[in-house]
Amino acid sequence: MTEDLNISQILDQKGLLCPLPIINTAKEISKLSSGQILKVIATDPGAPIDFEGWAHTTGNILLESTVEETSPKSFVFHIQKK
Repeated sequence: MTEDLNISQILDQKGLLCPLPIINTAKEISKLSSGQILKVIATDPGAPIDFEGWAHTTGNILLESTVEETSPKSFVFHIQKK
């Protein structure tokens, strides 16, 4: 699915711990127009649960959540602004 996404912005949050990836994502997504897609890359082990909850709470759409087996492990999220 990733190849088909028209990503508007990429936000690198590697090395940051909760709550910074969520705070920075909220700031970045506020700059986008409805329907645009933000790609976020994070290494915080709690990020998958945090992003799922944040998307549900804010109404933004978590289109995809994947894991890249890098060192450290990276979590990649594609979020569509509501």
